[in-house]
Amino acid sequence: MFYSVELECELLIWEKAFQMATFLEVERIQCKTYACIMESHLMGLTVDFSMGFVCFDAASKAVLWRFKFSQLKGSSDDGKSKIKFLFQNQDNKAIEAKELEFSNLFAVLHCIHAFFAAKVACLDPMFLESQGAATTAGGVPTLTSVSCNTQTSKIKYST
Repeated sequence: MFYSVELECELLIWEKAFQMATFLEVERIQCKTYACIMESHLMGLTVDFSMGFVCFDAASKAVLWRFKFSQLKGSSDDGKSKIKFLFQNQDNKAIEAKELEFSNLFAVLHCIHAFFAAKVACLDPMFLESQGAATTAGGVPTLTSVSCNTQTSKIKYST
């Protein structure tokens, strides 16, 4: 993909529109679940705006682990199918490594990045002020009509 603008102000407008579109889409969907493999078992990984990361058994829907976004201390991928997450345990502060394999690695990475960007936007008063003050043509909502408050998750799990 290639985008071209002639003026710096046009680039800034495009960047803000892209940030707003990402934020609004994350606010709209709230969570996204991907099928994955962990230790040769079929699992599901849900990226949830209010809860963070939730890994569950695909058959029983039993939750195996969950971590907040703030608990993710590092991650890496092999560029093909695997992501290794490093989460900090809230109780003992130990780092826990979780390796998951996905058939659609880049979609998962894009989703995680979008959710993190939306979380950061909720914490950034400059983003909130600049987007809240913006007016858009065509009735596109601005942040004045969108809440950063987390909502009850749409997904259901058994524990």
